[in-house]
Amino acid sequence: MPVKSTDIRNPDYLHKVVDCQWACPAHTPVPEYIRQIAAGDFSSAYLTNWQSNVFPGILGRVCDRPCEPACRRGRVDEEPVAICRLKRVAADFKDDIRARLPQPPEAKNGKRIACIGAGPASLTVARDLAVIGYEVTVFDGGSSAGGMMRSQIPKFRLPDRVIDEECGYIAGLDVELRQDHWVTSLAAMLAGEWDAVFVGTGAPRGRDVDLPGRKEAAAHIHVGIDWLSSVAFGHIDKIAKRVIVLGGGNTAMDCCRSARRLGGEDVRVVVRSGFDEMKASPWEKEDALHEGIPIHNYLVQKAFTHDDGKLTGVLFEKVRAEYDADGRRQLVPTGEPDEHMECDEVLLAIGQENSFPWIERDIGIEFDRHGMPVLDAATLQSTLPRVFFGGDAALGPKNIITAVAQGHTAAISIDLFCRGEALTKRPAPTMNLVSQKMGIHEWSYDNKVSEDLRYKVPVKSLEEALKNIKTEFELGYDVQLACGETQRCLNCDIATVFTPKLCIECDACVDICPTECITFTRNGDEDELRGRLKAPAHNHDQDLYLAEGLKTGRAMVKDENVCLHCGMCAERCPTGAWDMQKFMLNLPQAGAEA
Repeated sequence: MPVKSTDIRNPDYLHKVVDCQWACPAHTPVPEYIRQIAAGDFSSAYLTNWQSNVFPGILGRVCDRPCEPACRRGRVDEEPVAICRLKRVAADFKDDIRARLPQPPEAKNGKRIACIGAGPASLTVARDLAVIGYEVTVFDGGSSAGGMMRSQIPKFRLPDRVIDEECGYIAGLDVELRQDHWVTSLAAMLAGEWDAVFVGTGAPRGRDVDLPGRKEAAAHIHVGIDWLSSVAFGHIDKIAKRVIVLGGGNTAMDCCRSARRLGGEDVRVVVRSGFDEMKASPWEKEDALHEGIPIHNYLVQKAFTHDDGKLTGVLFEKVRAEYDADGRRQLVPTGEPDEHMECDEVLLAIGQENSFPWIERDIGIEFDRHGMPVLDAATLQSTLPRVFFGGDAALGPKNIITAVAQGHTAAISIDLFCRGEALTKRPAPTMNLVSQKMGIHEWSYDNKVSEDLRYKVPVKSLEEALKNIKTEFELGYDVQLACGETQRCLNCDIATVFTPKLCIECDACVDICPTECITFTRNGDEDELRGRLKAPAHNHDQDLYLAEGLKTGRAMVKDENVCLHCGMCAERCPTGAWDMQKFMLNLPQAGAEA
């Protein structure tokens, strides 16, 4: 069956071409804010971020960066654009932007919303609803807003001042923050005059292990997220010299790096998987190794050894990975002798779980066999219609940017619910396409592909960084480095738009294209068509841009996967059949459908 002509006016088509924005759970318009940084307009770049991801300064330091593996630059160079660290640049160099934030209406709409937990999901819900007239109250057991961003992320990665600033922007929207207020009963909360309740309490319980010696040596074995929280609030300020961290995720990396700063001299990370399979982000592993922390792989803890309750070490079984025909991994013993590592303290960072002891089981909210609330995945509504969930509390532990995205989703649902509308009647995204042509062969953006490699982010010296657990390790880009890094962006949101009726099929665009991504050929079955393009296009994750209507009956086919958006096709085209048009996605937020 021939491939259908591409509907370039479908927002999803060009959105998918902007790989970084498509990969971001909150769909931040990355190339747009990078161009604003390049122009020195840091405040506008910050607000572009704030509209979608709500916490630019926080995420510019600690985001899991799903955008970067997707970055098109990674197909040209070894490393993608430093999207995350450029976000921090916007936050670091902006002016006072408070006057440019939306102002909540003086006349409220009479609807009251309770958000439980002051983490990123709840604060996103509060921001989105407050600016359209809702009275929002956020309840939290901590003394300051931020949730697990404040309690679980070490200060050397995320200083309190950044959290204070960005939570303060939300409080400034007439959002009431009730700190030091533990919610012990959802039933009691629902008895109040709330039109809807949002639960954004995270995944606050760290997993423990039931192994020989665990109870006897309990004083020297700590659950990682609880230990990090105690460190964050100053309850713990030292640790033994020999420390083993069990686990391979980002929490384990935070634990081991924190232990080094609190006096740990021999700090080790031990993981049951291989190094490449660890859940920790690559840069988190690199930072741990940089700080002299070895990572031991393919070791499974069997027992804690102790001398009458005093921890002496951990006994490990050596394993290897085996894969079945479906690619499923199984860890099997190697048969080698067990390995014993001596230590004085152990930090357990082997996962997090949800905990809802404060939600009664007889009020209409159903839970699955894993203890998670049963939700509509599209609306995040629970089986009790006026209760919604988001963030780690909804679908399990993920990351901050996913929590923000779910906050936006829940806010739309709450708004529809409070107005008596069907939650499935969700507003669709819209888009703008604007030509960037300013002359015969001139464009409103710089389309020269920089040959620079990724710029390194300056950091504190190791000696200085390890002295104080509150000393921020990364210094961030200065303006000069930031501008150099912005030039590596390929402007993927500047779309190549083809008008068949203007084309004379001279093949000038084909000849000049540096990646050979354009082919004029007869249409056909997709697999067969992909194989006979000028450069075969075998990556089905990116669509083919196909336009029919040429005088010869052929079709123009462009492989979106390898296009650099350099604009050379448009510059070379003698008839203007090719144009470079800026794609702007307009994602709806609460109130857009009113």
